[in-house]
Amino acid sequence: MSQHAFITADVFTDRPFGGNPLAVFPEADPALPAMQRLAAELNLSETVFVLPPENPAHTRRLRIFTPAAELPFAGHPTVGTALILAETGRLGPIDRRLDIVFEEGAGPVPVTIERDAAGRLGATLTSPRVPARLPDPLDPALLARALGLTEAALEPDIAPAVYSAGVAFAILPVRPAHLSAAAIDLALWRSELAGTSAQHLYPVVLDDWAAGRTARVRMFAPAMGITEDPATGAAAAAFVGFLADRQRPADGATRWTLAQGAELGRPSRIDITADIADGRLVAARVGGTAVLMSRGTFDLPDDA
Repeated sequence: MSQHAFITADVFTDRPFGGNPLAVFPEADPALPAMQRLAAELNLSETVFVLPPENPAHTRRLRIFTPAAELPFAGHPTVGTALILAETGRLGPIDRRLDIVFEEGAGPVPVTIERDAAGRLGATLTSPRVPARLPDPLDPALLARALGLTEAALEPDIAPAVYSAGVAFAILPVRPAHLSAAAIDLALWRSELAGTSAQHLYPVVLDDWAAGRTARVRMFAPAMGITEDPATGAAAAAFVGFLADRQRPADGATRWTLAQGAELGRPSRIDITADIADGRLVAARVGGTAVLMSRGTFDLPDDA
């Protein structure tokens, strides 16, 4: 029998029972064969197993699992793991700022942990890849139907597109009155979208598509075993690419705030930033806070 300790936190929120729950095994056994099964047992959007880094210059290696699959990169697990390790003292003392690097399947992920004037910690990741548009054609009417909407619910002058910063998302601008009505049509999704680059659906509303800085978003990912996610960092990173291409911000840092999860009763806040140089997007950042919620231990037989 072996014991495997974990910690849970609510991520992208500053209060318990908000944001997106996350489980982290902070000192995981690299040889543990049951990682996917433990993620399915916990049945949270993601579960992280923290391992020693392969490159000693890096801080830790992360393996990230949804209930159904391992991911090469995910934002809420990255931010949440950084804050769990920091809050439990595993990264040493943090007076004001600490820069670390996590190894993930998509590549090294820099994370900055900062303590504000009130003493609260926040973490901001830099996406391992600059968000980019995929050339795959999309059928807006099909995407709308997959979310139980009509084509009239879509923003008429803003075409949907697939962007990826490590994981691809179909970003679908919808009219504000229709976002809360979206609900995945699993039969249509299975027959038309499963296995395509548009299988992860990200309907979005912006207060002003020309220059707005606040958005409401939702994310549906049945392929990950997640009917709907209350806060999605990888999608937020992809959305940075969409916004940068749409708004063409000036050189420097441009920031937006995303609200997600209200329809699930788990309101979340995600801060995103586009770094622009010579008119091009050169980096995407995703940040937020977290609240530690619980600690536990799995007792597993040696052959698990």
